[in-house]
Amino acid sequence: MLRSDAHLVIFFGIFPPSRSPGPVYKPRPPLLIKSKQKEKPQLLGHRTEREQESIGISVEMAGIVVVFDFDKTIIDVDSDNWVVDGLGATEEFERLLPTMPWNTLMDTMMGELHARGKTLDDVAAVLRAASLDPHVVAAIKACYGLGCDLRILSDANRFFIETILDHHSLRGYFSEINTNPSTVEGDGGRLRIAPYHDFLAGPAHGCGLGICPPNMCKGQVLDRIRTSAGADKRIIYLGDGRGDYCPSLRLGRDDFMMPRKGFPVWELICEDPSLLQAEVHPWADGEEMEETLLRLVGRVLLEGRNLPPLDCKLESLPAVGVQDGLPMPLRIKN
Repeated sequence: MLRSDAHLVIFFGIFPPSRSPGPVYKPRPPLLIKSKQKEKPQLLGHRTEREQESIGISVEMAGIVVVFDFDKTIIDVDSDNWVVDGLGATEEFERLLPTMPWNTLMDTMMGELHARGKTLDDVAAVLRAASLDPHVVAAIKACYGLGCDLRILSDANRFFIETILDHHSLRGYFSEINTNPSTVEGDGGRLRIAPYHDFLAGPAHGCGLGICPPNMCKGQVLDRIRTSAGADKRIIYLGDGRGDYCPSLRLGRDDFMMPRKGFPVWELICEDPSLLQAEVHPWADGEEMEETLLRLVGRVLLEGRNLPPLDCKLESLPAVGVQDGLPMPLRIKN
């Protein structure tokens, strides 16, 4: 149990918003970058870290990096399946699925949809119909307002992710999106999806775990994120799929893993929780994600007394205890 030396309770999301006494912080608005052209300003999340540094952007960070998977984590569906099903190509997708890697298959399906007369606008319209749990949106905004560095690490693709984030005005909350690149080919609007690790042109990423797909080892990407963010940063990782297991094994003792209960990464962790150094805090839905994530962020900020200025409100109240965290998951027989 943590001690409150000055009899101060810090209201920044330690408790779920539904149980808190009311709005208690002023989140930072998404950072905007004015474009040189006469267009709407670009959001910070569209820029790489190097680009942000080159134009002199800096924000007060809380010493926490929150890394989100995208499909079935930020959104509650798989964006690839969502597009294929929404544009009526499920049968062709199922026919080709056994014949090629998933990333290659999605590029092939974009060609198939284009041949059927489906435009990029049609793809975007389907993506914009994917809903976001309001609790997930609230968690993203609260963590950003508290100075957390938010990043996405996903095996989807940039066009799908950015289209959905833009629709919900969330792209500017993320400093980096790590995913498979996508481009629009020629004037016809055919979307091309490439692998993050180009295993078609050269050697594969070389991860020996045997779980990561050939186009992306999330564990290696997480190592790069840690290096770029700084060794003193604490990482909170949220994910659901098999590909999220490799990064969970690379988290340290001061980090936190938030697997989605009942999904493949949770099942892999439960096979032998002792393989992970990080604390494991599972979640089942958007509400539980919000509660757990904000509780962990609050705990880290209290432990380090690394409070971002002006983003928190202090009130004099009797000292209270703060829950130390949830226990590691019990071993579960599959």
